[in-house]
Amino acid sequence: MPSLGRLHLITDTRPGRDPLTVVRAALTAAGADLVVQVRVEDSATDREAYDLARRVLALCAPYGANCLVNDRLHVALAVGAAGGHVGADDLPVAAARRVLGPTGVLGATARAPETAIEAVTAGASYLGVGPCHATDTKSGLPDPIGPAGVRAVTGAVDVPVIAIGGVTAARVAALRDAGAYGVAVVGAVSAAADPARATTELLRALTC
Repeated sequence: MPSLGRLHLITDTRPGRDPLTVVRAALTAAGADLVVQVRVEDSATDREAYDLARRVLALCAPYGANCLVNDRLHVALAVGAAGGHVGADDLPVAAARRVLGPTGVLGATARAPETAIEAVTAGASYLGVGPCHATDTKSGLPDPIGPAGVRAVTGAVDVPVIAIGGVTAARVAALRDAGAYGVAVVGAVSAAADPARATTELLRALTC
């Protein structure tokens, strides 16, 4: 199974965003330390998701960075991504594991120890845990769980926990102290005036 980087960049495909430019800048700063998760809006077609994932994978390849596809596992398989990530409303983790096979990276969303244990038992390679803080990059999210919520999950499982939701470089230390292996971001990089510099600052916070 491919190694899992500590910094996950989720593509921002909201109107006015340029996900490929952001991914390219982040890769120049992070290289193989970056994992790019391709996420598209619910309204996007499978063809649009496929085209974006294919282009992101091509950007990642020269750096040896892994690419995952969120939600649409058939797209992950079609482009040859390292794996995928499923949320609470997507395929059950056990079914997703059957789709990806035994060697693909499979992330699952959890926010409590009980659901985290269930996801790992069903075959999750890592957990995306949150939202840790308030965020406007995705609607309909539950209340933030904060570092204390992250700590409760990390104490219950033995797979990497990737903290997500309102993550900034300044908040990384508290999340690492809570046991998080890494973080996933959207706006902290995609909305930055200098995405490469923002990526560097996040990596520094993760590794210092």
